[in-house]
Amino acid sequence: MKPNLIVGAGTALQHWQDAQCLAHMPQTTLTQLVPEGARAVVIAPHPDDEVLGFAGLLQQLNAARYPLLLISITDGTASHPGSTFWPVEQLAEQRAQESKEALRRLGIAREHMSWLRAGFEDSHVADREHAVAAFVERHLQPGDVVFATWREDGHSDHDAVGRAVGHAAIAAGATLYEVPIWTWHWAHDQDPRVPWHRARKLNLSPDAVARKRHAAQAFTSQLQADPSTGQGPVLSPLVLERLLQPFEVFLVPE
Repeated sequence: MKPNLIVGAGTALQHWQDAQCLAHMPQTTLTQLVPEGARAVVIAPHPDDEVLGFAGLLQQLNAARYPLLLISITDGTASHPGSTFWPVEQLAEQRAQESKEALRRLGIAREHMSWLRAGFEDSHVADREHAVAAFVERHLQPGDVVFATWREDGHSDHDAVGRAVGHAAIAAGATLYEVPIWTWHWAHDQDPRVPWHRARKLNLSPDAVARKRHAAQAFTSQLQADPSTGQGPVLSPLVLERLLQPFEVFLVPE
């Protein structure tokens, strides 16, 4: 079993702001990632990953009027284990509504986007990895450009989604880019565990970062402490700030 990498406060924000791996990372553009006429498919393990990892990309796709498919693999119902403040049934709908509001705040035009909730069990995606791959493959088309969490991101669901989508993309004839999210918590500058040679940086405008920040604030269930368990917020201020930098990073295929 892999060790849990998502512990403690994690890597300091200042470390990443000073990191040479980011300062010298090759840049990319929307058209380099998604050719004109292609459909973009964004796959989120949990509601909020589509914003935390991809909000800048989503805004650029929307502005350029690319067709977009968003797939939420789980409903995020394991974020508050043992909570009476957030019962599982209520949390499922709450998190879906938070995603809907976040996309509204990003200005995503619903006429250009389709959204599927796959309904797999939160924190158990690895147990259904083949089923996830089959589900995703059914909804892909040849020539799609797919964005999913990196298969070594450090959260079991993120890792399993990366692996499953990798298999689905190959079977469907689609291109896959993987995105680190929790990596920024446990990694460090020039960390040999991260394939920096594959990393490309998509720069975001100040307005895009502001909209991403505003959208992230829609995930109220993840930003507040749980009075019934005494647990702090799932998304602490430091976690958010690490993900609200003026760029997003994509790992290009080998």
